[in-house]
Amino acid sequence: MHPCSTAMHLLLRCLRGCGRHSRSRLPRRLRQPVSYMKLILQSLYFNSLTNSEVVFDCVIEPVFWMVEVVTRWFGMVFVFLVVALTSSVVFIAYFCLLPLILQTYTPGWIMWHICYGNWNLVMIVFHYYKATKTPPGYPPKMKNDVPFVSFCKKCVIPKPARSHHCGICKTCILKMDHHCPWLNNCVGHFNHRYFFSFCLVLTLGCMYCSISGRNLFIDAYNSIDMVSQPPYTYKDRMFHKSVIYMWVLTSTVAVALGALTLWHAILITRGETSIERHINNKEAKRLAKRGRVYRNPFNYGKLNNWKVFLGVEKRSHWLTRVFLPSGHAPYGDGLTWDIYPLKKDIIPV
Repeated sequence: MHPCSTAMHLLLRCLRGCGRHSRSRLPRRLRQPVSYMKLILQSLYFNSLTNSEVVFDCVIEPVFWMVEVVTRWFGMVFVFLVVALTSSVVFIAYFCLLPLILQTYTPGWIMWHICYGNWNLVMIVFHYYKATKTPPGYPPKMKNDVPFVSFCKKCVIPKPARSHHCGICKTCILKMDHHCPWLNNCVGHFNHRYFFSFCLVLTLGCMYCSISGRNLFIDAYNSIDMVSQPPYTYKDRMFHKSVIYMWVLTSTVAVALGALTLWHAILITRGETSIERHINNKEAKRLAKRGRVYRNPFNYGKLNNWKVFLGVEKRSHWLTRVFLPSGHAPYGDGLTWDIYPLKKDIIPV
C-alpha cells in the first residue's frame, strides 16, 4: 500500500475513534471541534519531516505574530513618545534652566551651554527626522542582472548579499540591521548612519543634561521638604519638579541608550549588522569544528569600516559629514559589495 494511503487510513481511524470515545462524554456541539483538534495533534506523528524544531516553530509562531502586529500598529505611538519626551526636556531647558544660567553663570560658561546645547538639539532633530523618513532600501522585484545570494520565500524575489526579510514591513531590506519601533521604520542601508548618529547625539545630549543638572537636581530634591514653608510658592514647586523630571529622564535614557549605542559602535567596528552578528557567530562555530577560521567578507579594517559607514572620503568630511548635519548617501547601492571598497581613496587619507 502507498505510504500516503497508509497515513490517511490511520488518520481516519483516529478520527473515528475520537468520535466514538467522545460521543458519550461530550456535548454534540463540542464533538466535532475536539475530534478535529485531536486529529491535528495526532497527524504530527505521521509526518516523517516533523521534528522538535518544526513543533517549536508552530508553537512560537503566534508570539511572533503578536509582536509584529503590536509593533506595526503602535509604531506611531512610539514616535509620538520620542517627540513628546524630547520636547518636554527642551522646554524645561529653555524656559526653566536657561534664565537661571544667564543670571548665575559666567560669560564663558553661558557661551558653552548655548553653543553646545543648540548644536546637540539640531543634530538630534535632523538625524531623527532623516532616520524615520529615509527608506532603508529595498531590493528590486526582478533580478535585473543584480547578483543575488539567495531567494526570499516570503517576498518571492531574489535577495542580494546582506539583505533580509522584515516581518513587520512585509518586505526585504537592503543591509538590514533591525526594525526599530522608535523610528517606525527599518534600519537598513540608506538610513543606518542616521539611526546611529541619532542614538549617539541623543546619548550625548542626555549625558550633558544629567551632568550639568546634577547640582540643580540635588537642590530641587532637598527643597521638596520645604513645601509647607510660606516662601515656597507654586512656581518654585513646579520648577523643582521639572528639574527632577528632566534629570531622572535624561539619566535613565543616557544609561539605556548609551549601552545600545556602544553595542552598535562595536558592530560597526567589526563591519557587521545586528543580524549578521548572529549569522557570523554560527558560521564561525561551524567552521571551527572543521578546523577552519571564518573571516567576515565585509570587514575592511576598523578605521575603514567607520569611513565606509560614515561616508568619509577625505579629511574635510569629518567636519562636514560627521560633526555637522549631512544628508549624503552611503557608499554603494546596497545591492553589490566590493571586497575592499574605496581602498585607494580611503586608506591614504
